[in-house]
Amino acid sequence: MKHRVQRLSLALYLACTLAATALAKESGHDRWGTEKAAIWYVHEPWLVGSNYIPADAINQLEMWQADTFDPKEIDKELSWAQSLGMNTMRVFLHDLLWEQDADGFKKRIKTFLQICAKHKIKPIFVLFDSCWDPMPHLGKQHEPVPGVHNSGWVQSPGTKALEDPAQYPRLEAYVEGVVGAFRKDKRVLAWDVWNEPDNKGGGNYDPLEPPNKEQLVLALLPQAFAWARSKGPKQPLTSGVWQGNWSDPAKLSPMAKEQLELSDIVSFHNYSDANDFETRVKWLQQYGRPLICTEYMARPMKSTFQTILPIAKRYKVGAINWGFVQGKTQTNFPWDSWQHPYVSAPPPVWFHDIFHTDGTPYSAEEVTFIRKMTGAR
Repeated sequence: MKHRVQRLSLALYLACTLAATALAKESGHDRWGTEKAAIWYVHEPWLVGSNYIPADAINQLEMWQADTFDPKEIDKELSWAQSLGMNTMRVFLHDLLWEQDADGFKKRIKTFLQICAKHKIKPIFVLFDSCWDPMPHLGKQHEPVPGVHNSGWVQSPGTKALEDPAQYPRLEAYVEGVVGAFRKDKRVLAWDVWNEPDNKGGGNYDPLEPPNKEQLVLALLPQAFAWARSKGPKQPLTSGVWQGNWSDPAKLSPMAKEQLELSDIVSFHNYSDANDFETRVKWLQQYGRPLICTEYMARPMKSTFQTILPIAKRYKVGAINWGFVQGKTQTNFPWDSWQHPYVSAPPPVWFHDIFHTDGTPYSAEEVTFIRKMTGAR
């Protein structure tokens, strides 16, 4: 009986949000046309940056909650980004932060944007994320698990919210509240509506994941775009494809098809070598929209600054690598550290990240190369 009520509630809710989507279209808040997207991109430089979280935060919640939000640390670290010639950062938000303290959350985003502007950086904000821990909670976050990659990163929405249609209005309020507050802010580059929506989670969290997670997200993704679009943002919306064959629309997975058809600009992830990166760029050019790679750079997998940035620059593809400062996220450890933690010795090569916490680069050669590519002095 409980599941039947949930199914009925979900059907009713989706019907209401589909009606809202139609209303948004009637009011002119529709997906951008290719010409509008091209005009937007003409006015942007070649975009280079990192996925960013300060070294003293283990996840999105610790970055943004009032007790642990650290403007001084952010200012210091973004000065290092500016020194590399980086002009964007991809930054994750979380729905629970809005529920906890909407006004305070908006004030902290404003502070973050002030710091970004000081360093000539325009961030992309990520609204939802399907990766890692599906049981997020507010308040104090646990300490990093020794030797493990991203041991405290949390999903948004978590399993409880994703499975409960009664919580969807709360998610809608979050998206509309954040996007609505900054919809005309020229300091915001774009909105990444959902990170890797069909990711199964990763880590050791399988027992906590809904068995029908992909179906739930596939039903919710268009609504999330509709909520954001209903506020009429001046910035483009996107959601990055990250797996599968994109060479032919007929070969797209249902999720990738939805992502590409909803996005104003096309974004994607690629942690493979230069040949695969260039092949996928060519695949995605068929959609006639600006391209931004919102995740790349895993050194042992031959995805490096030296191999990827020249290709990205040649095609004017935005390039945003994973990992900036080696901190509490521990993304210098590889993905397989979940099965084999690096507790006795560090990995022979850093997986992600550019700087140590004191600002010393992991590789001076890399930093010199990035500056050469961006033209930084």
